[in-house]
Amino acid sequence: MQTAELASNIVEEINYWKKVRGAAILAHNYQLPEVQDIADHVGDSLELARYAANTKAKTIVLCGVKFMAETAAILNPDKTVLIPDPNAGCSLCDTINVEQLRAWKKRHPDAVVVAYINTSAEVKAESDYCCTSSNLLKVLEAIPKEEEILFLPDMFLGAYAEAKLGRKLHIWMGECHVHAGIRAEDIDTMRRRYPNAKLLVHPECGCVSHCLYLASTKSCEVSVLSTSGMLREAKASQAKEFIIATEVGLLHRLRKENPDKVFIPVKDDAVCKYMKMITLDKVLKSLKEMVYVVKVDGEVARRARVAIERMLQIT
Repeated sequence: MQTAELASNIVEEINYWKKVRGAAILAHNYQLPEVQDIADHVGDSLELARYAANTKAKTIVLCGVKFMAETAAILNPDKTVLIPDPNAGCSLCDTINVEQLRAWKKRHPDAVVVAYINTSAEVKAESDYCCTSSNLLKVLEAIPKEEEILFLPDMFLGAYAEAKLGRKLHIWMGECHVHAGIRAEDIDTMRRRYPNAKLLVHPECGCVSHCLYLASTKSCEVSVLSTSGMLREAKASQAKEFIIATEVGLLHRLRKENPDKVFIPVKDDAVCKYMKMITLDKVLKSLKEMVYVVKVDGEVARRARVAIERMLQIT
């Protein structure tokens, strides 16, 4: 475990090399607290994509997982995009590959393909739209109602969209191993333990249908939100106590931005091992040695960019 003095020295070195490289550090809300604290921008997948598209930095250090770094590279072909740990993957992204998507499209040749951002560059290149949990509903609403839609790869997010929009989708049966593990019984246990707390739930969770039911019956205060939505709701709400149903990394930022409020994880072990692979040491190594550069094949990037830019245009 690093001492405070050693961590401080590493942060100083990171800041030095950041200036040398003309770099911007982007970190996802699920990253380790110390990685979030040294970032120039912390956000969800949509916010990081937008920041990457607009930054004037020559180098982008993406503290997240591989598909996020690929997205940054696609949006910035003339910049260097680094990921501090090339093994930082995504269990949800891995539930579908490009061959599987092509076979699915053959069975539905006239369908519009909407890919969640948690997908590989190759899958995005075979898609018509990208989306995140922040703008999923708006993306789907932008597609004419008579169009058939293939939504991939998260089945809980797809079910949430169907329930909210009353629109039938073809949904790929993928899941995030962390969010899928948050079940209805976990929600009910925490509600009994903290009866006055407001419940904030990510739409990838395995409990999302149960939570929509709770919201419809008004048996407790429930909001199904992206991580950025949770941050906004926590700040705006009059509630002082919140149960948080998402990856535990978000609690650092929630507590930092709302020191007068209490945030309780629905499960202490709702931890994405991939999001926790990036450390301060790896960020420093990435900047000093310019590793690991993320490259996307030019034709794949060109086609994927169309779907990504459609996502960015829908606010």
